[in-house]
Amino acid sequence: MNTPSSLHSPLTSADREAIPEAANPLGLDGIEFIEYTTAKPQALGQVLEMMGFRPVARHRSREVLLYRQGAINVIVNAHVPMLPDGAAPNDKPVIAAVALRVRDAAAAYRRALERGAWAVPSRVEVMELNIPAIHGVGKSRIYFVDRYAKFSIYDVDFVPIPTVEQHPPAVAGLHFFGVVQYIGNDRTEDWAEFYRELFGFTVLPDEQRFGVLPKGRILQSPCPAASRFYIQLIEPDASVLDVEDDEALQRIGLGTSDVRATVAELGQRGVEFVQSRGVQTEDRGALTRTWLGSVSFELVQDKR
Repeated sequence: MNTPSSLHSPLTSADREAIPEAANPLGLDGIEFIEYTTAKPQALGQVLEMMGFRPVARHRSREVLLYRQGAINVIVNAHVPMLPDGAAPNDKPVIAAVALRVRDAAAAYRRALERGAWAVPSRVEVMELNIPAIHGVGKSRIYFVDRYAKFSIYDVDFVPIPTVEQHPPAVAGLHFFGVVQYIGNDRTEDWAEFYRELFGFTVLPDEQRFGVLPKGRILQSPCPAASRFYIQLIEPDASVLDVEDDEALQRIGLGTSDVRATVAELGQRGVEFVQSRGVQTEDRGALTRTWLGSVSFELVQDKR
């Protein structure tokens, strides 16, 4: 009598060693934009321009500007009704949203809600796209965007600034590397589960570190290698009291193939980097000074 195993060809050594790729349930394909809210958009704009960004478009009906360099899009939002809970923007810029590229935005949104995410009610006006979003850390939002190739969300909602290059080159090939998220005491497992369950992130081994600030837990997105990004979860020092109410997206990580060359080029633009006993510019990374009380960028060696 044939057994089930004898009805099929025997496994080869390659089959036995095959390791399946990490699941990508939402079809994630990188970060489309990161959004800051601020009551001082001009001041934040000056910081972004110093970092190599250029304002390329204005929103059709709101006080919102799109800054870009290379494939990095940053939105500066000073439009009060669009802020979380309708609150007035703060003098200190806040990372209020991350937009994720996905295969199908509507399907990604539905799946996230089925897995327990909280929906963000849309406030769409005439001639504006409805971009689905869920609640992220603190008062931030996570958007799902599936229009990012030939036809993008900016083609509908934004008007190009005349005489400005719409796709300025990135300084030293800078690209999105990830986001640093501050969390409350003993909240690492909760947030790791949030990103794993909703998006398919995986936890990197503790010995796999990036940059010059390797503290905390690092999560890797399930995106293809070319668009992969990371989220770094950082709890407060043990001596600090619980800060759950202060959980937030803290800074943007930018990848570069040559950290020191990028530091030198940005230095010529006026960007200052932290040089202290604990943090110094190295081949693997660097940290800018903090502007406007809250804005900083971390450079990370990334040879993709």
